[in-house]
Amino acid sequence: MGTEDFSGKVALVSGAAGGIGEAVVLALAEAGASVAAVDLDAEALRALERKAGGERTSVTGFVADVGSAEQVGTVVPEVERRLGPIDQLVNCAGVLRAGSALSLTEEDWEHTFSVNAGGVFRLSTAVARRMAGRERGAIVTVASNAAQVPRMHMSAYAASKAAAVAFTKNLGLELAGHGVRCNVVAPGSTDTAMLRSLWHDESGPRGSLDGVPEEYRVGIPLGRFARPSDVAHAVCFLLSDRASHITLHDLVVDGGAALGR
Repeated sequence: MGTEDFSGKVALVSGAAGGIGEAVVLALAEAGASVAAVDLDAEALRALERKAGGERTSVTGFVADVGSAEQVGTVVPEVERRLGPIDQLVNCAGVLRAGSALSLTEEDWEHTFSVNAGGVFRLSTAVARRMAGRERGAIVTVASNAAQVPRMHMSAYAASKAAAVAFTKNLGLELAGHGVRCNVVAPGSTDTAMLRSLWHDESGPRGSLDGVPEEYRVGIPLGRFARPSDVAHAVCFLLSDRASHITLHDLVVDGGAALGR
């Protein structure tokens, strides 16, 4: 995991049981952090604990729904009681309801925002209140390049991620005087179950790589999908002391798919 050393740090990661969240958990643990892995899937959290098990790694699963203010309000103090003061927060929890804007239901919209934007609000504020009092901490929200570039059939997802980006940057501005940094990592197409859910036949991967002109979507200039670990590397950098003078930043990790926006 590069030169990051998170020994003695306590990190909380939401959406921890799969995809990018799992990669972030493993990277932080390998760098020495004690990681609180938060997710709805208790069985997957137990599997993650086993996968991360080792003499030098510490991963503890906590079952909670970031869409619930009550559960967030319970899990944050529980993490600090069991592991210690939280130094790092990574918002990875996310859902995708794909479909045309005109076909989305109220429930699609509300659920997407409850997790992707509301989850960032609930968890970030619950943790940041504690960080601000200690005058230290780092928060990274994993958003999406779809927050910057319109995508067909992804209006709710893109809007919720844009909201999460704006909130994280505004929070960072308010917390800067308390020594707390807030940044965003914006992945593009990453080899996860969420990406694969968008493919309906064997042409799906090629369309994501090469682009789909009739949907006004360019491909990936680097010619490959991101690995979850690629995104985790970016997250760990922004959490680390090497990024100690970086806040309110949006780091795009998409192989050039957003053309540098």
